[in-house]
Amino acid sequence: MKRFILIGVGAIVALTIVVVLISGSLPFLTEEKAAAHASGEVQSMDETPVVQEPYGVVAEAVVVPVEYATLSMPASGIAAEILVDEGDLVQAGQVILRLQDTHQRAAVAQAEAALATAQSQLEALEAGPRSQEIAAAQASLDAAEARLARLQEGARAEEIAAARANLEAAQASLERLYDGPDEATRIAAESDLENAEAALRQAQAAYDPVADRGDVMMLPQSLALQQATNNYEAAKAGYDALFDEPDDDLVANARAGVKQAQANLDRLLEPVTENEIAEAEAMVRQSQAQVELLQAGVRDEEIAAAAAAVAGAEAALQQAQASLADTELRAPFAGSLAALHVKPGEQVVAGMPVAELADLAAWQVETDDLTELDIVQVQEGDRVMVTFDAIENLELPGTVGRIKSIGQEKLGDITYTVVVRLEEQDARLRWNMTAVVTVP
Repeated sequence: MKRFILIGVGAIVALTIVVVLISGSLPFLTEEKAAAHASGEVQSMDETPVVQEPYGVVAEAVVVPVEYATLSMPASGIAAEILVDEGDLVQAGQVILRLQDTHQRAAVAQAEAALATAQSQLEALEAGPRSQEIAAAQASLDAAEARLARLQEGARAEEIAAARANLEAAQASLERLYDGPDEATRIAAESDLENAEAALRQAQAAYDPVADRGDVMMLPQSLALQQATNNYEAAKAGYDALFDEPDDDLVANARAGVKQAQANLDRLLEPVTENEIAEAEAMVRQSQAQVELLQAGVRDEEIAAAAAAVAGAEAALQQAQASLADTELRAPFAGSLAALHVKPGEQVVAGMPVAELADLAAWQVETDDLTELDIVQVQEGDRVMVTFDAIENLELPGTVGRIKSIGQEKLGDITYTVVVRLEEQDARLRWNMTAVVTVP
């Protein structure tokens, strides 16, 4: 079993001196010579000894947490809120920072409304037509059939008689506007005017004897004269209005009534055309089709199309929600926020590092200092020893946990990354401390 010892630079120099001393004083026999010596074939130890120098792999390394991550945002934007301070402990899923998300929230609301509309349309189709809709369609069909029947039968005598009566009434109304008042109305108006004139003369006669008084306006004769004057003017205006020309609006309305009555009569008297019959038949067919469509219910294809619309709306909502979620940076695991590279109001670029998160309770060692000549002597599971430049006399045992399969060019050499799992921890260890890994 190989043994790993981690040493610092000073230890390496000391080890070199020891190796030189040992190589000069302690012979190392090959298997062949040892066998010969055991069998007596070796006559003397004065022969030149064969010495095999001890070997080992030594590599510089750094201390890193067992679990750590460089965090970045999946979307670009302006940092709106920093919810965790550098150095704080966070739980898995906790929001670390949030970008401005006004547009994303509006998109979510719009997608939710579109989904609600699609769902209501699907539910309406699955429920089928309401009884009121079928009844309304049946009523439209009945009306269309009745109109077709009337057209096919022609106008009835009573309909024509009624139309003629309506026309005569409309014409009479128009003529009355120009005939003036009837005899009774004229006589009543003349009587009202004469009475008002007499009352005015009487009031005037009572007022004249006191007209020269200074307080005449305060006397009852003055008030009676004013009232009589008003009554006379009102009676005179009413009488004159009976013989004025009719208002233009009244004449226009009356003439429109005459035209409408005449048109209705003409329609009844004229024979029905083939086009009118065809139009009425088309209306019957259309109404009948509507009734049959409602009674048959919704087709499977329509429900499938509505369901597909719901699925599309749900996908759009999920996409909008995902875009909103992309404005938040959440901790992928519990740990400490070791570093934060953004401040509120700064522009965040998608994919660029914004934070460093790590579980600082457990440490491991990583090295990329093993060349292709060294890596062939190291296997996963090999035991090693790790020393630390900053902590004197601290040696921690460890095990090679993982060897990266792909080498990288470094200073002209091909080197491989090796992860060493420490078997013991030390509270003094810090992230990126330098260490030395020795694989004996």
